[in-house]
Amino acid sequence: MDDLVIARPQGLYCPPGDFYIDPWRAVPRAVITHAHADHARAGHGHVLATAISEGVLRSRLGAALPLQGLAYGESVLHRGVRISLHPAGHVLGSAQVRLEHAGRVWVASGDYYLSAHDERNPTCAAFEPVRCDCFITESTFGLPIYRWAPQAEVFGDINRWWRANAAAGRPSLLLAYSFGKAQRLLAGVDAAIAPIVVHGALLPINAAYRAAGVALPETLTRAGLAGQRALSGELAGALVLAPPAVHASAWARGLGDFSDAFASGWMQLRGARRRQGMDRGFVLSDHADWPGLQRAIAATGAERVIVTHGQEAVMVRWLQEQGLQAGSFRTEYGGEGGELPMVADAPLVAAAAAVDPEVPA
Repeated sequence: MDDLVIARPQGLYCPPGDFYIDPWRAVPRAVITHAHADHARAGHGHVLATAISEGVLRSRLGAALPLQGLAYGESVLHRGVRISLHPAGHVLGSAQVRLEHAGRVWVASGDYYLSAHDERNPTCAAFEPVRCDCFITESTFGLPIYRWAPQAEVFGDINRWWRANAAAGRPSLLLAYSFGKAQRLLAGVDAAIAPIVVHGALLPINAAYRAAGVALPETLTRAGLAGQRALSGELAGALVLAPPAVHASAWARGLGDFSDAFASGWMQLRGARRRQGMDRGFVLSDHADWPGLQRAIAATGAERVIVTHGQEAVMVRWLQEQGLQAGSFRTEYGGEGGELPMVADAPLVAAAAAVDPEVPA
């Protein structure tokens, strides 16, 4: 029997339904799992996505986006394929796509968050395992070296760094992807330490999160400050959230004497932290770590697994050693946060891949 999802140059394609999942080229019909740029592209004739992701999708792809929104668990029947969307725990509105056709069930995960600590991303619906015959899983951090610490520990480290800088009268520039990671940081830090200033790129995304009912602390912008002068007075100890592209820019230099840091799963590698030339690196990811990937796959009960974007070869080998039928799809999906890792050079990748994938979950 033919596969329910195959790889085409435009993206992942469902032949009986004649639609694509997260296509990277414009197509007549697309199902979009979430609004990160590597999964949500403009130009499609019709888009199916979660209703709660509408605000973010329209802010990124335009108000005229031809969007049909579904609630989690709600289904539609299209050309004999029943489609439903289920929480992925990655960012606001992120979904796994369940396809049912001719007695078979396939699930395309998109990006998802699950860790060994049974924690959820507080800014979105928690990952929900969906039973299926075939599971198409991401593998962004599909190496045994990637094991996330409890969130409380990470936010404790961030708060101590920020508090120390505030006591010294220095701003704390924390770089994070503007959609998803920045809002998770806002929801997790101790807003009582000092004011929080955000880069303008975060404003429409923050507004979409608040409109969806996600509680975020009050933030300020630099718009009210005179020109590009350094933060001063009561704002000298502010936490300043900005996208990674701000690093070493005139905007950042305008902060004066500041301490900088980057929050990302890529910071798990000491070499990545060192090569960024920042004061600190905080390991915080919105993707599943190695144990989380293993748990998610096992929970589906799937006998066949197809691995996408990330460390496919290591994950496929591990799955085959567990007795599962496993393979991979080549995709154009990027890294964490819909962007490539800030450090993706061959020595670091080789060093991470050399870690024994047999480490138990």
